[in-house]
Amino acid sequence: MIRKATIKDVEKIWKLVNGYADKRIMLARSLSELYESLRDFYVVIENDQMVGCGALHITWEDYGEILSLAVEPTKVRRGIGSKILMACEEEARMLGLKKIITLTYATGFFEKHGFVRVEKSSLPHKIWSMCIKCPKFPECDEIPLVKNIG
Repeated sequence: MIRKATIKDVEKIWKLVNGYADKRIMLARSLSELYESLRDFYVVIENDQMVGCGALHITWEDYGEILSLAVEPTKVRRGIGSKILMACEEEARMLGLKKIITLTYATGFFEKHGFVRVEKSSLPHKIWSMCIKCPKFPECDEIPLVKNIG
């Protein structure tokens, strides 16, 4: 079952995302960031356990960004990440967004779902406002991908 995240999910999201961040596969998120952006998140529940999460964050009038898409390591390759991505994409369309972007190391997953690699310089400057907080700024090595949905 996929649903919007609730306050009770925050600590689980934090542990899942930061488990990947510890392996340098994903950017870390603080509890404060997660509480502030909770409305952006979806979670997948199996047997009363959260097994995946991901967020759609609106960055500009026609852009949304996929953030913190993570699946429990023992549950990878079972379609959970795809469910989360589809829910985010559906919401983006409903909101009237034209494009969704992501900055990631998991390019294959996103390319399989219709995203294409782009130059960082082609993205709107507003997207980079979050990057200033990142420990990798300004030496970001994540790969930007975009999907046109509008």
